[in-house]
Amino acid sequence: MTTGTVKKVVSDRGFGFITAEDGKEYFFHRSAVEQSLDFDRLAGGEKVQFEVEPSPRGPRAAHVREATE
Repeated sequence: MTTGTVKKVVSDRGFGFITAEDGKEYFFHRSAVEQSLDFDRLAGGEKVQFEVEPSPRGPRAAHVREATE
């Protein structure tokens, strides 16, 4: 599990970016956000935990949820 901060959310397009603690940036789609976090309320700056999965365009965030630490 990786921890990071939501950097930017493009709510009308349904995606955003997370900056991991190691400085790497990951794309995420609204379908990767768990219901407990609620994509429509994300504004940036939220601490999250996520898994990294491969995609045709490079690694992306999956199973994004609120950080518990």
